[in-house]
Formats: sequence, structure tokens, C-alpha cells
Amino acid sequence: MALYEHVFLARQDLSQQQVDALVEQYKGVIAAGGGSVGRVENWGLKSLTYRVNKNRKAYYALMDLDAPAEAVKEMERQMGLSEDILRFMTVKVEKHEEGQSAMLQKRDRDDRGDRPGGRFGDRDRGDRGDRPPRSFGGDRDGGGDRGPRRPREGFEGAAE
Repeated sequence: MALYEHVFLARQDLSQQQVDALVEQYKGVIAAGGGSVGRVENWGLKSLTYRVNKNRKAYYALMDLDAPAEAVKEMERQMGLSEDILRFMTVKVEKHEEGQSAMLQKRDRDDRGDRPGGRFGDRDRGDRGDRPPRSFGGDRDGGGDRGPRRPREGFEGAAE
């Protein structure tokens, strides 16, 4: 039998118990096909990069599979028919990772509150010295590093 990592995204309006029930349902499909499910990780509700079937968030779940290809195909077929599953992906691997996946390690690292000054922009940047304040719009007179501005042609007020 081959080794696979399978990730699926479930709708945001499901409860965590319903997502767990989906995992158990698909574990049963793999077991019925002669395979087994190893590690199962629930990554929780996460924001999507873009909307998928009118959902802005989804529950992510990872399963390590040791199953024949037919069992994986049957599970994928059933996921494709389910309205609760937004997306899924199965990847064949040489061996399963030990310990937590990279996503859970990242979440654990982000959950630590030991960084000084909070999460973003609150950290002390030290003494700025005698530097003038930054100007983001450039000089109004058109000076600066690029030299004076030239009027654009074809526009009202352009020098001819």
C-alpha cells in the first residue's frame, strides 16, 4: 500500500463536532477499502485567501493515509459529492512526517506571547538620532532624488 497525506477544507458554518464526524466518516471509507489512517490533525478555522463557494473561512484537516489507491479514489469521490467539503488534496509521500505538521508548529509559535511589545509594529525601534522625519509623498516642488518634474504631454496644463 502507498502512503498519502490528505488535506481537506470544510465549510465555515459547520461546528467542530461536525468536522470531526466528517473525519470519522472518511476514516471509515479508507478502512473499508483496506487501508488505515494514521495521524489526524485539525488545524481549525482559518481564513481563505479568496472566497470559495461564498465562504471566507474554512476548517482545515490533515490525515496521514496508508491505503490502496482505490480506497483513496473512493474517499475523494465521496468528498467531491459532499456539500460540506470545499476543497481537498491528496499527495503521495515516501514516508510520513514524525511529530506535528508544519502548520501546527507555526500555530504553536504564533500562540506564544513571549515577544516583547506584542505582535506587530509595537516594538521599540531605538533612538532615531537627528534624522528628519520621513516624507512619503516626495517633495511638492518636484525635487528630490529624481530631479525636477516634467509636465506630461496631452494633459490640461501641460507646457507646450
